[in-house]
Amino acid sequence: MHVRNYGIPLTTGVAKQVREVSIIIFSAFLVASGLRLFLIPHQLLSGGVAGAASIAGYLTNPKYISLIYFSLNLPILIWGFIVVGKKYICLSMLSVVATTWFLTIIPVVKLTKDPILASIFGGVIIAGGVGFSLRAGGSSGGFDILGSIITRKRDIPMGTVLFVLDGLVILSLGFFKSWDSALYAMLCIFVKSKVVDMIHIRHVKLTCFIVTKERDKMLSRLTLLPHGVTIVNAEGGYSHEGNSMLMTVTTRYELAELRKAILETDPKSFVNVLETVEIVGRFRRFS
Repeated sequence: MHVRNYGIPLTTGVAKQVREVSIIIFSAFLVASGLRLFLIPHQLLSGGVAGAASIAGYLTNPKYISLIYFSLNLPILIWGFIVVGKKYICLSMLSVVATTWFLTIIPVVKLTKDPILASIFGGVIIAGGVGFSLRAGGSSGGFDILGSIITRKRDIPMGTVLFVLDGLVILSLGFFKSWDSALYAMLCIFVKSKVVDMIHIRHVKLTCFIVTKERDKMLSRLTLLPHGVTIVNAEGGYSHEGNSMLMTVTTRYELAELRKAILETDPKSFVNVLETVEIVGRFRRFS
């Protein structure tokens, strides 16, 4: 079991925003590099909206992949801006725009002639981009946002949503191109998912225990998020001072937003984030 503790943030607000933007742009570069240097030369894909755009490009003209990628992401970003959250979507929008630009300027170079190696290394590089983007509080766009929207409306695991969406993309590749390419794509998606888990957080659902003296302020802030909060009266073991412990269950995709809310409300709070294996009962709060 992994436990993550968060303390007082060391950077100022402006410096933190610059850091987040820099990470998002670098992540976009990694995603575009994985596509242009490994997957596109072999007409492979990594799943997601980038995969759907790649299929459309392979069937028409590969030079249009960047434009198709942006066009498919645009309505999802607009929908997500309304439903999910402004900061998350703004960072995701930056990621999509930067990825589109990098897809335009990075040349298509076949670094390896082996499609298996291309699938593995392409998946690793793209996963680096996706994982760092998630850690910065955004996403690489596409199915991550769509999955967040769906899980907010229905109590469906994010992993199931992404699996179904990626599965449809793989089936489309096998149907329109070749089943060998579809199998290579499955290998790439598998590698990508494992590396993303290593960089970000392995479990999809997480339980957060927040010990704070700012009970009312913290509760007001957390109730703006889509999950319920349980309050437990607590006492410090050494100081014997009264504290409040708030417990909430979230997803790894929403952890960055939750962490930001906690630290902005009470930088002196103590937070334990635990992996959650199973949840029985209602996970989402009724609107």
